[in-house]
Amino acid sequence: MTGFVILGIVVLILIFAIGMYNSLIRLKVQTDNAWADIDVQLKRRYDLIPNLVETVKGYAAHEKGTLEAVINARNRAMTATGPADKAQAEDMLSGALKNLFALSEAYPQLRAVESFTSLQASLTQIEDAVQNARRYYNAVVRDLNTKIQQFPTNIFASMLGFKPREFFEISAPAEREAPKVSFNTPAASA
Repeated sequence: MTGFVILGIVVLILIFAIGMYNSLIRLKVQTDNAWADIDVQLKRRYDLIPNLVETVKGYAAHEKGTLEAVINARNRAMTATGPADKAQAEDMLSGALKNLFALSEAYPQLRAVESFTSLQASLTQIEDAVQNARRYYNAVVRDLNTKIQQFPTNIFASMLGFKPREFFEISAPAEREAPKVSFNTPAASA
């Protein structure tokens, strides 16, 4: 009789351990998948930016500094690794893009170009998709990190090497400031 009780307790502990392990694995896979979704959306964004820059270049060629800032920010964002580094690079890119779109205010003929407005609309859609993907990723990271820190899962997670993940937070200081655009046109100096 005692043997059955001990066997029952061992089986319950085993079932409990399997449940904890499976829930940790499920959250880890969801986190990896959510990060991959962010990567896909960011890649779409990075692919669109050169077309946008080329379109603007034809109408505002003397705004070389703004155009170079966008390309440099894009290149940095593409090579950034990890959520914190990626978030910082994305902040810089968002600020550079705001400056680029501010040029359209100074060049009404640019706003009238269908390819520019189409690219701008596509970028807005992608920005929304990135924001949604980021929200989902952060929610899954929150769930994983909570699970890793809760008792008794924290003991099990520590033994198996599960580590908390970084959130993908964009502070976007550029969104709080008005873009600074300077125009050095011959008409302005007259």
